[in-house]
Amino acid sequence: MNNSVEVKKLSFNYGNVEILKNLDLDIKDGEFMVLLGPSGCGKTTLLNCIAGLLDLDDGQIIIEGDNVTWKEPKDRHIGMVFQSYALYPSMSVEKNLSFGLRMSNTPKNIISEKIDKASELLQIKELLLRKPSQLSGGQRQRVAIGRALVRDAKVFLFDEPLSNLDAKLRAELRYEIKKLHRDLGNTMIYVTHDQIEAMTLADRIAVMKNGVIQQLDSPKEIYNKPSSLFVADFIGSPGMNFFNGKFVSSDNSFALNNSLINLNNYQFEHKPSDQTDIVFGIRPEDISVSDSKESIEFKIELIEPMGADTLIWLSFEDTPFSVRLEGSSEYKLGDVINIKFDIKRSSIFDKKTELRL
Repeated sequence: MNNSVEVKKLSFNYGNVEILKNLDLDIKDGEFMVLLGPSGCGKTTLLNCIAGLLDLDDGQIIIEGDNVTWKEPKDRHIGMVFQSYALYPSMSVEKNLSFGLRMSNTPKNIISEKIDKASELLQIKELLLRKPSQLSGGQRQRVAIGRALVRDAKVFLFDEPLSNLDAKLRAELRYEIKKLHRDLGNTMIYVTHDQIEAMTLADRIAVMKNGVIQQLDSPKEIYNKPSSLFVADFIGSPGMNFFNGKFVSSDNSFALNNSLINLNNYQFEHKPSDQTDIVFGIRPEDISVSDSKESIEFKIELIEPMGADTLIWLSFEDTPFSVRLEGSSEYKLGDVINIKFDIKRSSIFDKKTELRL
């Protein structure tokens, strides 16, 4: 499969502050790529560099085989959707959709065709004569997406387009964007700090921190095999549980204060030496209530009902951790239960380098 967008050795500074550092990223033709990370990690800066809204300090941007590093945004064959909608308040939806086309002297019949197609895809046909002030947040964002669609862009760029919407609308628009990608097959690059958006939309996710891509992989791989402590901690809701301890090579176990956890079922990528400080990570759903001989006894300290699931909090050698159970679970505060870790699905990190072992 050919690459649709190539970012090569890209560096960008604000004054003396380095934002992006020698960054490489290849995005395949028709791929839905999500740039994910906390505020200030450089994801929106990277998107703006691809769009041509910022000048690079070093590196190249190639779109569909064309080196666009120093080309204007209008010459890059991109469509961009912003967080703030950026609609003209005095214009109708139809006029907002057609504005760019009219400015480039596109024939009226082609404008009409494009608006018809985009409004049908986004289910906004009945809104064409309304002004933005007469629309809900979700409808405004659909119009903003439509304005990008009518440009016949090769690549669509989304800068946190759902962050101004409430939870229900976000879920609805996520579905619409996913469906749109399926129907159009265009390359899409999507910036968000919301891991649920990233997990549900992406073909691949680039998890970023301090201007560097920490891990680039499928949502499933990033969730199940995070490459670093940062990625493991950032992905997952509720978050992964972490325990600090030492690796005991003689019996392949994890020593947590006075307790030993057998690691025979864990597949090490790099086996640590004896007494290495490690961090044992396990997701709440990979801990089960069990009466097997490997199980350990705990008292329930907190219960969080979450509808379909119930989260219970326990404490292991003064380290609090959560267990995800079915919503129908009837455990009560103070109940004593036995639990077992699914070692195969755990993640182990070197405490010093914070990289996966």
